[in-house]
Amino acid sequence: METEFWTALTDLLGKSYSERAHDSSRCREKKILQLLRHVKRIATTSLQKAQVLLLQKKIPDEPWDDVTIEYFFGKLSAMDSNNFVGNMGVGEREGRVYSNLVAQRHYRLMHGIGRSGDIAEMQPKALGSSLINKLSNSLALHAIQLSGIRSCVGCRVFPVATGMALALCLTFLRKLRPSATRIVWSRIDQRTCVKCMTFTGLEVVVVEQKPSANGDQYLETDLAGIRTAISNSPQEVLCVISTTSCFAPRSPDRVVQIAQLCADFGVPHLINNAYGLQSEQICNDIEQASRKGRVDLFVQSCDKNFMVPVGGAIVGAFSADVIDGISRIYPGRASADPSIDLLITLLSMGTSGYLSLIKERTTKCYPALRDGIAKWASEMGETVLSSPANPISIAVSLRNLDALCNDRPSNVCALGSMLFSRNISGARVVPKEANAVIDGLTFQCWGSHTSSPTCSYLVVAAAIGMKQEDVPLFLNVLSDAYRKFRAKYGRPIQ
Repeated sequence: METEFWTALTDLLGKSYSERAHDSSRCREKKILQLLRHVKRIATTSLQKAQVLLLQKKIPDEPWDDVTIEYFFGKLSAMDSNNFVGNMGVGEREGRVYSNLVAQRHYRLMHGIGRSGDIAEMQPKALGSSLINKLSNSLALHAIQLSGIRSCVGCRVFPVATGMALALCLTFLRKLRPSATRIVWSRIDQRTCVKCMTFTGLEVVVVEQKPSANGDQYLETDLAGIRTAISNSPQEVLCVISTTSCFAPRSPDRVVQIAQLCADFGVPHLINNAYGLQSEQICNDIEQASRKGRVDLFVQSCDKNFMVPVGGAIVGAFSADVIDGISRIYPGRASADPSIDLLITLLSMGTSGYLSLIKERTTKCYPALRDGIAKWASEMGETVLSSPANPISIAVSLRNLDALCNDRPSNVCALGSMLFSRNISGARVVPKEANAVIDGLTFQCWGSHTSSPTCSYLVVAAAIGMKQEDVPLFLNVLSDAYRKFRAKYGRPIQ
């Protein structure tokens, strides 16, 4: 097994690097085995799992236990030069860490990932960290394909959150289209989305959402508006940015039709898929968009999709050249933390755990929240702002509170504060009159995704990791806060 492990490693890292890491590992394992002969059987089992991972480069079917994961990361850490026995660094960056607590927190993996010209490139002083980089990218790709975007050929885990990852994508596209002067953007009211575009210094052409054609109260993509914005000198358009996962009553953008427009006009298409991997419906739309039109890059959050700390994003593409190009955009070496967190989490989940979480969200949590909100709205004299194409987020009107706060509409936001003080996080109260100026761009009724909302509303989401039993607890707190709000402003519920 040991020989096969290092053979597999040689295929990934090359013979010279593998031999150097093997020498260091043998020295350390000899000392461990002399002291702890009785753990040999456990270590062999863990090594078998590690070998399968290196050969397949996919998420294991069943979860790894914590002992196996720590054993594996111990082997990886021993491959980094700062952990070599007898190593003496004489450079300015040698993986030196003063605090032992910091070293333990990072599994003594101190060198980061990539090199100055390419975030995916091998780092000779950090062979273990480089392997983590390769494996996290491979397992992230497997997760993307499991979620339904099967045509994705590659991805990179970047140590930045979604907004900065989008900005990196825009920087990459600017190298391909240096004469471009503007970005066409289907409006979504989230500051990150605006800031990633203004970061480039280009003009932002905002295409407003439009009310649904069937008379319901949800918002949908204005395809005609996007066509008009592109057709006026398409060579000057850097790209179209569409958004899938979003706050109701906004619907996910119609990415298939946008992709077809982009293909027709020869304009790049960047998809903000922040927390869309947890939705089979959204992933299927992205897959179809890549087949029927043009999708250059799509970006998703690590924390929102995989329950890891904030700080990482995954950039996916349907072309090997594109994914190689985006790898060379990141300046300097990068933190390995998001890659480590993601790799550990996917090993802890296994495909069975990951797919089970998605199924629980889709078949239990979302229906329970949707039906519970509908019942609550009926009891309180409010209405659900139906958004049938949105598979994650749910919005409910606050018209009664609008009537109470007619002189000061912003007072409606107090309901959100009341919920937060009662340990409800993530619920957003959107007032119907809240204008905003962001980097010189003026938005009427900011937060509503439109300049003409019909009312203030509350929006919640059934996201991955939520439990079905959370729903009735939330609804009880919501009812209590809503009743107290109405009593405070003069119209208690009888």
